[in-house]
Amino acid sequence: MDEDGIRALLKAARAGTLGERVDRASAALLGRPYAVQPLGGGPGQPEVLSASLDGFDCVTYLETVLAAARARTVEAFLATLRRLRYRRGRVGWSTRHHYMTDWARENAARGAVRDLTRGRGTVVRRRRLSVPGIAGKATRFRCFPKRRLPRGAAATGDLVLFASTRPDLDVFHVGLLVRRDGELRLRHAPRSRGRVVDQPLAAFLAAERMSGVILLRPREGRPSSRRTAPR
Repeated sequence: MDEDGIRALLKAARAGTLGERVDRASAALLGRPYAVQPLGGGPGQPEVLSASLDGFDCVTYLETVLAAARARTVEAFLATLRRLRYRRGRVGWSTRHHYMTDWARENAARGAVRDLTRGRGTVVRRRRLSVPGIAGKATRFRCFPKRRLPRGAAATGDLVLFASTRPDLDVFHVGLLVRRDGELRLRHAPRSRGRVVDQPLAAFLAAERMSGVILLRPREGRPSSRRTAPR
C-alpha cells in the first residue's frame, strides 16, 4: 500500500464541497494506467483490501476517488473504501460487489450515495446476472435512455453507471462526472484508452452502445456502517 501516495491524494481533495473534492481527487489520478482485474482473487481464495494507486479499472478508480473525497486520514480512507466495495464492509470474494446495481443499492441504503435515476423519463431494465463463481440472480433497475438524459440532471462529482445491453450483465462501465463551462465531462478508466482519461460525456454516449444511464450523487455526512435492506 502506498501510504504517501494516499496522503497526497487526500491532501488534493481536502477542501470544498463533496462534489469539488471528487473533482480534485479524480483530476489528481488522470493519466494513471489501466489495470486488468486490479483486485485479483477468485472463489475460495483469500482476499485482502487493496488500495493501490498504481493502476485502476473503472470501478476501482471510482471507489478510490470517492473514498479520498470522503476521508481525512489514511485509516479513514481505507475504512471508507472497504465499506464501499464490500457487502456490509466484510472483505472477501463472495462479499465484493461484483454487480454494480448491488453496489448502488447498498451504498444508497447506508447513505453514501443518492440515486437520481427516478421519474417519468426513466425506464426499467431486467437482467439475469451471472458472474463465474457467484450465484446468478434476477434483478431490475431504472435508467435514463441515453438520448433522454435530462439536461441539468447531473452535477460535478456525480457517479455515472452505463447499463449493458447484455442479458446477463447490469452495468458495463462506470465513471465520474465534472461540469465545465456547461459541458459534462466524463472521467473514467477505460480499457480501450489504457489509462484514466477525461473526455466529453456526449462523445462517450455517441460512441458506445448501452441500455441507458444510471446517475448517483455522493452524499455529505457520515454514512451508516449498517446495511438497510433496499426496497
